[in-house]
Amino acid sequence: MKNPAIPLELHFDSTHCMTATGKHVRDGLSTVLRTGDYLWLSCDEQTTLERLKKTGEHSFGEHVHFDLTQYLDLPEGSSCEIDIEGLALSGGYLWLVGSHSLKRKKPRKEDSVKKQIERLAKVKEEPNRYVLARIPLVQDVNTGEYTLSKESPDPEDPSKTLRAAQLVSVGEKNQLMDAIKKDIHLADFLPIPGKDNGFDIEGLSIHEGRIFVGLRGPVLRGWAMVLELELEDAKKEGFLQLKKNAEGTLYKKHFLHLAGQGIRELRAKGDDLYILAGPSMDLDGTIAVYRWPNAMSSSLEGEQMVHRKDLEHLFDVPHGSGPTSGQDKAEGLAVYDDEHLLVVFDSPADARKPEENTVVADIYKI
Repeated sequence: MKNPAIPLELHFDSTHCMTATGKHVRDGLSTVLRTGDYLWLSCDEQTTLERLKKTGEHSFGEHVHFDLTQYLDLPEGSSCEIDIEGLALSGGYLWLVGSHSLKRKKPRKEDSVKKQIERLAKVKEEPNRYVLARIPLVQDVNTGEYTLSKESPDPEDPSKTLRAAQLVSVGEKNQLMDAIKKDIHLADFLPIPGKDNGFDIEGLSIHEGRIFVGLRGPVLRGWAMVLELELEDAKKEGFLQLKKNAEGTLYKKHFLHLAGQGIRELRAKGDDLYILAGPSMDLDGTIAVYRWPNAMSSSLEGEQMVHRKDLEHLFDVPHGSGPTSGQDKAEGLAVYDDEHLLVVFDSPADARKPEENTVVADIYKI
């Protein structure tokens, strides 16, 4: 189904647009969230968030850079990426989730064949990736500006305090990984890197206290998975723990037949769940947006099997191929307004970079 995109220019500040590895943040956008006149974005090689402000009909700029080590207790500080793959807004908090995945090293063409083969055998675990956290999101009542804070009075109830917190650690991982380590569908994929159809979180959405986490992998015989969790404050301040749901379990699994695609992003809107879907592995392939109608109410009844006929395919998103192979990989999906969705891209092609510190995202009508 064709759905022409409306271009949206995102302008970044040259003083803080480069990562520690020398990559421009616009070249690694992995998720996006809109709050009022502001966009929140993450680059997958950072421990930071980027905030842009609406500056025109089809542009955002006035780039501000937030160091997440100022709000969260990251196991490896700023020396290791979080690989943020999802952002959500709920209860006065900005929520974020890391990929929770293993990382396989890339062969480098300039190396010898032997060294390239050796690199391809190396799998790395990075503790910062195992983060599921919330940070108070504070809005200035006069200017409408949104900013982050380690703690802040609850605007809905000033007698309460909103505090940054993260899911409790278990070893070098966290309680979620501990809970699924023997899962009949997931256990075998936990030792496999994300880019190899291993366990890989991409997507976060929250509805009335229920947290929905999308999995890029594994995809099982064409079926993708959404994990549903609930969290509560742990005894230790600054930490969260899994809460048992109505069924008495720590999580639920919902299976969606996305024609072999994994989940790249989730967005709840009303009673529906919008899904950005794409290849689970590192390859060019169809990227599409689907709607799971009545997802919020049906998932209250228990774990769901959502067949292809029960999903609404809204539109495909263009992706790189041929001379642009490996580029224009749609990674982030946001509710832009009541009638539109916003898509941002990892590895944007040159055509999406009209200026030195600018990248073009796409708005689609729904």
